[in-house]
Amino acid sequence: MLARPAVAAALAAVVVAGAFETPTGATTVRPPAFKFEDYTLPNGLRVILLEDHSTPIVHVTLWYHVGSKNEKPGRTGFAHLFEHMMFKGSRNVQPEAHTSYIASVGGQSNAYTTEDTTVFWQTVPAQYLPLTLWLEADRMASLRVEDATFRTEREVVKEERRQRVENQPYGRLSEIIYEQAFTTHPYRYPVIGSMADLEAASIEDVREFHRTYYRPDNATLVIAGDFDPTTARGLIEREFSKVPKPTGTVPRTIPQEPVRTKEKRVTIEEDWPLPAVVVAYPITYDGHPDSYPLHIAAKVLSDGTSSRIYQRLVYKERLALSAFGQANLIEHPNLFYAVAIVAPGQTPAQVERALIEEMEKLVKEPITDRELQRSKNQFARDYVLGRQTVQAKATTLAHAVVLHNGDVDTADGEFDIFQKMTTADVQRVARTYFTPQSRMVLTVMPRGQRPGGDQ
Repeated sequence: MLARPAVAAALAAVVVAGAFETPTGATTVRPPAFKFEDYTLPNGLRVILLEDHSTPIVHVTLWYHVGSKNEKPGRTGFAHLFEHMMFKGSRNVQPEAHTSYIASVGGQSNAYTTEDTTVFWQTVPAQYLPLTLWLEADRMASLRVEDATFRTEREVVKEERRQRVENQPYGRLSEIIYEQAFTTHPYRYPVIGSMADLEAASIEDVREFHRTYYRPDNATLVIAGDFDPTTARGLIEREFSKVPKPTGTVPRTIPQEPVRTKEKRVTIEEDWPLPAVVVAYPITYDGHPDSYPLHIAAKVLSDGTSSRIYQRLVYKERLALSAFGQANLIEHPNLFYAVAIVAPGQTPAQVERALIEEMEKLVKEPITDRELQRSKNQFARDYVLGRQTVQAKATTLAHAVVLHNGDVDTADGEFDIFQKMTTADVQRVARTYFTPQSRMVLTVMPRGQRPGGDQ
């Protein structure tokens, strides 16, 4: 078991240097598995404890299984709003005091929201674990959801949207992709919400959302670091057992996206300096057997400057100023997409053709053994680097519990799955998902340059 940061750093350096490879290119070194406790309180709170005495710190993270996909049409942005509201005071803690308490003892804290989760975390010196657990339990049990605070934070979120989305070049790209690719599933709505929905929301809407999702049986608490398990269990029992078990169940009915049976082509205009072309395909969800070769396909096709798409469109043919993509594998089926910003003097049609040809090449021909091994080595590297800190370890365990249907063992099991992938596996998923009838081709033209109508 890795017991000291120097060991972890040395092992990571070995991986990065390529020493995970034997002369035949096969990976042989497997990082040690996590050793953790896993139990559930009577009120439904799932708890994961991972001892790590390498440094005198602890990381506490609380994942609520609620994100933008749990929002209703016309009421988007609530999960992200509660990322803010959870710092605005509870029965025993004044607004913003949570962050101040953590900072005053030399710790760090923050939060983030995704399509599927809302996450709160703190990293503190080990002796302040009792304080951190008290703070988290207090806001779970007695958050203040007041009208004045709601109105203030709504303005903060609206300003955040202006800065991060509306006032950034190509800032709306992701929103445009998803609002065009999805017709039914709430993945079509942005995590940050829309201005209109934020403005239309009432305090009763917000309180109902809080009652529905911010409850112990919809949360996972992970503690990683320098603590005594018996003491930690006692603290958790003392603080979180005060939160009553809610009545009823958390709603999980999400409208499913219908299967696309015909290629979709869309051309729109934005106030952008250069055209952008997107080629997207619906794919499966995180943890599905097909998700692992899809991860490899994404690395080969569109991950970084050495990827096939970047090499062809940017370096060799100079069709694009930038080209990138990803397999967005999350809790529900999502998208595999590639994006290229069209270079001056080139046309969107040229870029579209090149992107589709690279996708179809993966369908027709297996990737090379070298590409496969390189991807495996990158995953091995990322796997080790993802265990360097107690925060990274806690995040890995929480992700497995919340997004893999409670299966915490996937936190370790995925390493072997990736290492067993073959070139045939990658070609199989390309043939399954990169089909003409499921494809969406989206062209975003600078305003005033649209040739006229959808293609």
